[in-house]
Parts: sequence; structure tokens; C-alpha cells
Amino acid sequence: MLKSPLVASLFVFLFTSLLAGCSTAPLGNKPVPIEPEGSSGYTEKNGWMAQRFMVAAANPLAVDAGYHMLKAGGSALDAAIATQMVLGLVEPQSSGIGGGAFMLYFDGAKIDAFDGRETAPASANETLFLSPDGKAMPFHEAVVGGRSVGVPGVLRMLALAHKQYGKLPWHVLFEPAIKLARDGFALSPRLAILLESETYLKTDPVAAAYFYDAQGKSRPVGYLLKNPALAATLQKIATEGVDAFYTGKIAQDIARKVTQHPTNPGGLTVQDLAGYQAKTRTAICSDYRVWTVCGMPPPSSGGIAIAQILGILETKDMRALAPVDGVLDPEAVHLFTEAGRLAYADRNRYIADTDFVPLPEGGLRALLDKKYLAQRAALIGDQSMGRARAGMPFRQQLAWGTDTSPELPSTSHISIVDGDGHALAMTTTIENGFGSRQMVGGFLLNNELTDFSAEAVDADGPIANRVQGGKRPRSSMSPTLVFEKGSKKLVLSVGSPGGSAIINYVSKTLIGMMDWGLNVQEAINLPNIGSRNGPTELEQGRVPDTLIRQLKAKGHEVQIMEQTSGLHGIMRLSVHGEDVWFGAADPRREGIAKGD
Repeated sequence: MLKSPLVASLFVFLFTSLLAGCSTAPLGNKPVPIEPEGSSGYTEKNGWMAQRFMVAAANPLAVDAGYHMLKAGGSALDAAIATQMVLGLVEPQSSGIGGGAFMLYFDGAKIDAFDGRETAPASANETLFLSPDGKAMPFHEAVVGGRSVGVPGVLRMLALAHKQYGKLPWHVLFEPAIKLARDGFALSPRLAILLESETYLKTDPVAAAYFYDAQGKSRPVGYLLKNPALAATLQKIATEGVDAFYTGKIAQDIARKVTQHPTNPGGLTVQDLAGYQAKTRTAICSDYRVWTVCGMPPPSSGGIAIAQILGILETKDMRALAPVDGVLDPEAVHLFTEAGRLAYADRNRYIADTDFVPLPEGGLRALLDKKYLAQRAALIGDQSMGRARAGMPFRQQLAWGTDTSPELPSTSHISIVDGDGHALAMTTTIENGFGSRQMVGGFLLNNELTDFSAEAVDADGPIANRVQGGKRPRSSMSPTLVFEKGSKKLVLSVGSPGGSAIINYVSKTLIGMMDWGLNVQEAINLPNIGSRNGPTELEQGRVPDTLIRQLKAKGHEVQIMEQTSGLHGIMRLSVHGEDVWFGAADPRREGIAKGD
């Protein structure tokens, strides 16, 4: 049974709803751009209610596509495919069939972790992002063009999951996106803002002709944007199956676009595309107080880092530090950011694609051991540690270097619960905003390879997340499912975009729900905070000066910055003994939740 404050917040929501009517940076060990996607404003949201099923995602048109699949009797997986296809059309800066994804799927009994992360071409090696002088290339010099493009994985992943959990025919799931691409959709305010501020997209003639007019001005808000090329691509995949993307003309067009870029070609081939495999992995689940929290394993670092943050904070009385009227307690921010420093230190040292760089003896158990995390928690004092060192959880000492890759994914998150109570959390990306800025077949190609460390080695040894052919770059994407520890009933599906800050965004939301008794919308609405083992990062315009002064008095180097999360979640609440679904969408983006 959930805590009473959650039920109380539900009644507040119901009452108020009734009243309302319902710059360039290097890839190496230097400063990096702050945000993968710019801000487009902040709009207060109260959340949405449903009894049977629900979709939460970053664009109303995409949510509507998933909603209609659920209404037609489809599974959560069916709805996710329909939602993703529309997101790739209406939110192309964030995700699409040219990118990759991670997904947790709960079938009512077990959890599957689906890995659709992109892979490096077979020809890639440790010099991929090094200039002739041996130094890391400037970020956008590496990104723009074919060099940064990895083998897209999202379609293979969705097809693999559909074989197991799909209820509706594959081709039906593409119909909403095909219709919108063919007939057109109204350009959203967020996409218009990002297009206006984008610098590199115009360098690709295909993308420039689609997103901009003949004078080079971005399409305005409300412009009816049609994408017949994507309609044709999606129709071919819908009719012929997923192999139509990974072989044949589409694959040839992708490889040609990458290898024949005039200034920055890459190595991706048709053989790389044909050989791509999505994988099913074992979710990382750990207990936090009366809940069990499940996340993605490597090559995502999200599941491990979140479990470490929670394990460290479990030793602290976070419940006594709840925010008041949305204002965060300075001690809570201190503890949260110190826990983040410790978790990110381990992340940057140890986590990579374990198919290539397996963890030493002890593995995940060592990193998540309660005694180890208690030892890490004991390092937190009254003053900020500034920068944490990686711990030594393994039986032998490791001579490994520290990864400094920027990891600025332009990403989106989908949470869905279907009529059978099955649920998923799926985070999907093309990496930086508008990916590699290369458009083919109506969709943008990712720049996922810049999530690797540009340097292969440092003074401490080889870097786990170095470039290797066929390897998956480390990610921070953190799709998360939460269960009641005793009953094993699903409580929450949640996740976010935001590059390496995703871990902090999701952790903040979990603490808000599990320790402070907030519903998921209230927790998402809290100011974004965190540390990625550097400055203490506070969301611009969302924290009082008194908090900043109190943190500085504790030795924190404070950085005020835009933190454009895109948290979406669905939470189960019990009201008068009946379960209801409560959906939430980040006020920092355009998303909604919808259900029956």
C-alpha cells in the first residue's frame, strides 16, 4: 500500500483539475557543452488520470498514436512502436529510426531489458576521433558528417520485442506515422525554436530543403510540414518487415550517405547494417527501502549509477529533508549531489559495453553491494568533497583510465501501461540535437559514436569506453521501473532525456516519490539538481538565492544552468482500494499523458 501523502496529493490534483476545467567543445578532458537540447520554456502541468491504460511521451501527436493502439487492444509494446514512429517525425531532433534505444518491458511476471544501442562500424578503431596531432577533435567537427554515425538499432530492438509481446500486426503500428508524414503535421513551438537556433543542419542539402525555406529561414510554428520520403520509408518497413531497413536500398542509401560525405566521411557499410543484432539483457534490480527499482544494465550506465545513488542515500534520513512548497532543503541537495559525485566517479572509471570490457571478478554485485555503498556514503561530510575518486569495489585493483566523453544525447522517453497491466519504459535517442545532421530517406542519422571516449588511454591505463569496432558506446539512458518490494506490484515507469544528466533527473524523481511522498508529476516538477562529479548543478530560475548561498557555505562550486529534462512517467495510485494510473509529463517540454 502506498503512503498516505501520495493519496492526498491525488485528491489535490483532482480538486484543482476540476476547478481548472482540466558553443564548440572538445571530446577529450576539457569543458563540454552543457545541454544536448536547448530550452523551449516551462509550462506547469498537473498530470493526467486513467483507469485502464496510459501513454506518456514528449509530443501529443505521438501520444495519440500510442493511445489508439491501446484502445484497439494492443499491448504496451504495440503502443511504443506507434509512438516512436511518430516521435521520429514530429520530434526529429531527439529520436527516430536512425538512432537507438533501451527498453524495460514488464509482462506482469518478469522484466526484459531490450538493448537497441547503436554499434560502431567494424572498421572503427581508437583513432576515430583523434586529430592528426593526436588530440581529440572539437566536438562538432567530429559530430557533423558521416564519421560519428553508428549502426541504428531501434528498429531491430522493436522488432525483436514485437515478436514476443506484440498483439497487433506490425504494419498497423506504422499507420499513424505514415499518414502524418504524407499529409503533414503542424510544426510545434519547440521544434521551431530549435530549428531557428540550429547551426549545422543547413550543411546537409536534404535536411536544409526540408527544415528551411529557400532563403534559409526555419519553418515557422504551425507550418504544415510534409515528409513524403519518410512516409515511403516507413511504408516499406511496415510492408516488408524490419529487414527492409537493414538490407536493400535503404541500407545502401544510409551507407552511401555516411561514406561519401564530402568533408567528414565515416566507415559504416551495408555489411555493418545487415549484421546488427538487438539484444535481450538482464535488468538491474535493487531494493530501496520498501521498493524495488529496476534499470538498464551496460552498455547503459544509468541502471548502475541510479542504484548506487539510491544505495548511498539509503543510509541517510532523506524523509526528514522533504521540500516545502517546492523549495528544496539545502541538506537534501548537499546529500544528493555528493551521492552523485560518488556514483559518477565509478561510472566514468568502470562502465562500458561489457561484451567488450567485462567487469572484473565480482562484477555488478561488487558495485551495488550494500556494504560497499555504505562505505562510499561514509565519505560524505558536512563540506562538499568537490570531486570524488572512484571506489575500489573489486577483488583486484584495476589500472583503468577515466572516460571524459561529453555524452550529449538528444533523446526522448516513453512510458506506457496497457490494459493487461503490462508496462514499459523506453528511452530513445539520436545523440546530439538533430544527430549527425545527415538526412536520408526522410530521417536523420545518429551521431552516437561520439558517446565513446575520444582518448583510448590516460595516465591510469586504458579507458573502458574507448572506440572499438562493433562495440556499443556507453550511455546514461535510464528507463526505470519501480515495484513494491513485498507485493511486486508495479508502482512507476519513468525516464528522461538529458545526456549524462539523465541519471540525476531520474534519481531526483525517484527520491521525490519514494522519500518525500510526492506523486510523479510533483516529483518531475521539482527543480533539477545534481553533480556529475564536477560542479553542483542547479536549474536556472528554479532555486532561491538562499539555497545557493547555503551550498556555497558547504564548499560547493555552484553552476546555475538550463537543465532541459524531458521526464515522463506513469504511476499507480490506490484510491479507496482501487488502482488508478496517474501520468506525468515534464513542464520543460511539450509532452502529455493520455489514457482511458
